[in-house]
Amino acid sequence: MAETSERKNEIELLKQGAEGKLYVGTYKDKRCLIKERFEKKYRHPALDRQLTRQRIKAEQKAFQRCAAAGLQTPALYGVDLEGRKIYMEYLDKSRTAKDFIDELTAAPTTNATDSPQLKKLAEKIGHVVGVLHRNNLVHGDLTTSNMLLDPVQENDAEDPVFPYRLVTIDFGLSHFSDNNENKGVDLYVLERAILSAHSQLPGLFGMILEAYRVHNTNNCRETIAKYEEVRARGRKRTMVG
Repeated sequence: MAETSERKNEIELLKQGAEGKLYVGTYKDKRCLIKERFEKKYRHPALDRQLTRQRIKAEQKAFQRCAAAGLQTPALYGVDLEGRKIYMEYLDKSRTAKDFIDELTAAPTTNATDSPQLKKLAEKIGHVVGVLHRNNLVHGDLTTSNMLLDPVQENDAEDPVFPYRLVTIDFGLSHFSDNNENKGVDLYVLERAILSAHSQLPGLFGMILEAYRVHNTNNCRETIAKYEEVRARGRKRTMVG
């Protein structure tokens, strides 16, 4: 599904990361987000092409599995394996959960720790991660930057205090696994990301984990035990240096 030269001229670079670039462009006359994976020059071209195709296909399957599980992701419009691109819905009114939390904690009149909005967000994050793991889907890069809050009409909101739907993005490292340790590592990655990005809210991950326990009904106790093992190993490495 090659882009025409006219469409190439329409795209606009939105963000560049370690693994690829994000553009705003069009797909079949619809405004969309385009994720393009870099070619890794240090790898043999044939190997790089094979690995990139595998990761794009895995990301495509993750979108499909999330939809089957009832979780919110951007709509997937299409993929271009040769062009190393994924075309998806552009949620131009959304903002990251990280930005939302940063705004809450920066507000001088708000006690973010006791904020109903923060508690609702923690519940939603715990719900999403719990459902992912219940369906044996490991995200691989759980951070508050990879979760979007997309505003909804107040009449359609589950809770007027929190008129957003939580949309999970960036499944580039995701994989299907029923291994409890892999899920435990997923939780540990999320905890480390939250402690790093939101150190002023030490109780946030605990709130998320509380909701996670409710929604992961697939070996949740074993997964939590593995998470605690991984966490203990991480602390030991930190102490030893």
